[in-house]
Amino acid sequence: MDRLLTKGSIRRKIIGFAIPIFIGYLFQQLYNTADSLIVGNYLGENALAAVSSNGAFTYLFIGFFMGFATGAGVVIARHIGANDPVQTSLAVHTTVAMGLVFSVLVSVLGVAITPTMLRWMGTPPEVFTESAKYLCIYFAGSTGLVMYNMLVGILQASGDSRHPLLYLIISSLVNVALDVLFVAAFHMGVEGAAYATIISQFLSMLLVATRLLRVESSIRVDPRKVRIDPENLRYIVRNGLPTALQACVIDLSNLLIQSYINSFGSLAMAGIGASTKVEGFAFLPVTAFQMAVTTFVSQNMGAREYDRVRRGIRFGLGCTIATISLIGIVVFLLAPQIIGLFNRNPEVIRFGTGRARVCGLFYCLVGFSHVASAVMRGLGKPVTPMVIMLTCWCAVRILVLFTLGQALHDIRLAFWIYPFTWALSSAVYVILLKRLHVEQLAAQC
Repeated sequence: MDRLLTKGSIRRKIIGFAIPIFIGYLFQQLYNTADSLIVGNYLGENALAAVSSNGAFTYLFIGFFMGFATGAGVVIARHIGANDPVQTSLAVHTTVAMGLVFSVLVSVLGVAITPTMLRWMGTPPEVFTESAKYLCIYFAGSTGLVMYNMLVGILQASGDSRHPLLYLIISSLVNVALDVLFVAAFHMGVEGAAYATIISQFLSMLLVATRLLRVESSIRVDPRKVRIDPENLRYIVRNGLPTALQACVIDLSNLLIQSYINSFGSLAMAGIGASTKVEGFAFLPVTAFQMAVTTFVSQNMGAREYDRVRRGIRFGLGCTIATISLIGIVVFLLAPQIIGLFNRNPEVIRFGTGRARVCGLFYCLVGFSHVASAVMRGLGKPVTPMVIMLTCWCAVRILVLFTLGQALHDIRLAFWIYPFTWALSSAVYVILLKRLHVEQLAAQC
């Protein structure tokens, strides 16, 4: 039975939905970070740089298609909230079909352009070969990651965040075990870390697929019905394309920042790469509340429960800001010790700590911006956060890099550019949400 978020305590519904997502993504982040921890300690700084510095490139590809997964989740949640099982089923099978198409595109294009992108990013020669090996294997096996995210979005749109938690725990533990086996025991190098990742991703995909094939509800997947429904495709594209473009272009700006970081050498790449891994853990509550708020708002908009939408928005934003602020303080205070877990080289620790301490105290701005954008998507206004994020997080970052970055070759620029742009987007969202509550949302009631 679909776990509706349109009835009952708002606090319990949002927190109850967010906690399994948080724990699940904690384990997912664990198996992503396991690559860096094991590689950094067993294979050294260059291998750590090769594995940990490629996030911007992989997110550039994966993030675009995951934007469509977000759009599909909004559409499915709306149909569920409106109690329309026929349209729900059509949207579900359209989502599965899109996932299969995207899997092929990511695998083929990712492998094809990896060497060119690494050269364009200015990857140092001592890191280039290992980075290329890791990325080619990663993209070749990316079907597991793409399909998992598309399929799990279906479950979460129905209000089910518990089964994805179980599947991520299982796949994360398998990934860590395989990392130790392939890298430490079999001495397979960065290729071993890549194989461990894609095997665990395929496992998580198979687990969620099995659930969707057996569940007795409107989200059940029947392989014979997997096809694209034009009407739902248009709806998904309308909701998902702005998010996909937003993710893609922001990741492009992060790619430019990574190329700037690369100019400072492999130690900077390793240290800052470790810092971004830590940030991945720090932002997990933001991701959890972001997904919970989007699903909550979408279902309640479909059910026309507008007062619940208002109260849910306020609660989601408040919880996110309070939680991420506390995490930011911890990261600021313990940065040297945390970065030291990845590699004990003093220069690696210095670079990683520098970035962590600059960004840590401003995490509240990230939380606010992400959840505010989730509100807009849940309300069916995905273009609004796209414009805000592309302007503040992309255009401004690129402008700074090509002006101040050319005149001032200072690693601190790569640290401060993030809090600066987070503050810009937060300021815009404050103005927008005040107007939304007073005018736009009231008008919809």
